[in-house]
Amino acid sequence: MTITGSTRVAAVIGDPVRHSLSPVLHNAAYRELGLDWVYVAFEVPDGGTRGALEAMRVLDLAGLSVTMPHKSAAAACCDELSPDAAALHSVNTVSMGAHGRLVGDSTDGEGFMRSLRDAGHDPTGASVVVLGAGGAARAVARALGRAGARVVVCARKPDAAAVAAGLAAGTAVPWDERSRVAAEAACVVNATPVGMGAEELPLPLEALHAGQVLADLVYHPLETALLRGARDRGAVVVDGLGMLVHQAALQIERWTGRAAPIAAMRAAAEHVLRPAPPA
Repeated sequence: MTITGSTRVAAVIGDPVRHSLSPVLHNAAYRELGLDWVYVAFEVPDGGTRGALEAMRVLDLAGLSVTMPHKSAAAACCDELSPDAAALHSVNTVSMGAHGRLVGDSTDGEGFMRSLRDAGHDPTGASVVVLGAGGAARAVARALGRAGARVVVCARKPDAAAVAAGLAAGTAVPWDERSRVAAEAACVVNATPVGMGAEELPLPLEALHAGQVLADLVYHPLETALLRGARDRGAVVVDGLGMLVHQAALQIERWTGRAAPIAAMRAAAEHVLRPAPPA
């Protein structure tokens, strides 16, 4: 990659952000597309969202990705919001609109739907249980509801579960009932962070069976204990890297007007995530 005087710069803001895979995904895409673009990470502490978005205008950044803890604040700082961002009160993508207006969007929900369909699954009319009610869970629930799925949300906090379910015109169910509703569902989505630890499980494996689809939003490790256990019980599994790649691909499409090279992006991420073979 050669940086020139005309190189466009896009970036991600977050805190912490040094672990982010976004630079890997975006720079792989820009290389594949032959664009004179570069993508970098800026560690911006909580409270610095407005300044970072103003810098986008001042520095003429090509696009800005937003991760924790800035997603809600970014929604309040943008000049315009997409319907998804407005409904979720959350922004993960900022684009430069007409007359220097900052346009906020959330690509998480659509990124999940693309990942699910890429794996050959259409949730239209299907019963889907979403575990969790945080930002990712809300985005996924809204996207599933819009696609015509019958959504049930299970979370430890009843009020948060009700909000997430409301975005899908769905139902909130107490966390203690997650095994029962999961066993009856066509698709189960783990939208909690449980699974980043080696053998953690967000629900008992006995709730899963052949004929189901199990999607885990956790992507590190690539194969979580939940994915491994679900596969062993005959369920079809969808890992969390697909959603990560597709939400980034949607950002690239908004900023460049080009179709994102999904295969190249996933290969670059897998190269980082997969352990090196023993020497």
